[in-house]
Amino acid sequence: MGRTDPRVDAYIAKAAPFAQPILRHLRAVVHEACPGVEETIKWGMPCFTYAGGLLCNMAAFKAHASFGFWKHALVVGDASPRAGMGSVGKLASVRDLPPKKQLVAYVKKAAALNAEGVKGGPARKAAKPKPAPEPTPEFAAALRRNRAAAATFKAFPPSQRREYVEWIAEAKREETRGRRIAQAIEWLAEGKPRNWKYR
Repeated sequence: MGRTDPRVDAYIAKAAPFAQPILRHLRAVVHEACPGVEETIKWGMPCFTYAGGLLCNMAAFKAHASFGFWKHALVVGDASPRAGMGSVGKLASVRDLPPKKQLVAYVKKAAALNAEGVKGGPARKAAKPKPAPEPTPEFAAALRRNRAAAATFKAFPPSQRREYVEWIAEAKREETRGRRIAQAIEWLAEGKPRNWKYR
């Protein structure tokens, strides 16, 4: 058996009664399939590491438990039932787990990936690009009347244009908006970004 961590024993002991047999079973399968595995606690839940990298983790919640591989897509693929956290779906009893033979195969595959130094982890969602900022009609008209300001505004990256557009648009009163437009045109004609004072 690999290196165990008494904090994992304590975690299992504190888990809800339905979750304890699930966690004990998973722990035994991981140690059986990967004798050199080491236990630790990360993000408040039991994690298993091997060959210098995260292998898998398990957790208990109020109504279900979960078990997941760090390199989920490479180990299990995307066809697994992922209703909830983890790689094998929500677990309310040991019967909800895949057969032991399948779990052992998953753990061995994950361990081999770590041993080979294959990088991977939870997929990060790509940030959606924000739409290009559109000046208010009044601000657009003021830009058309001042070529230098319009050229500066057009040359700015979207984030700097957005600073001006949002500053003007968030003015609640018409007169405040008018003052901000006049100030923006003056600064833009001088080639200044909105927050030039703080740079």
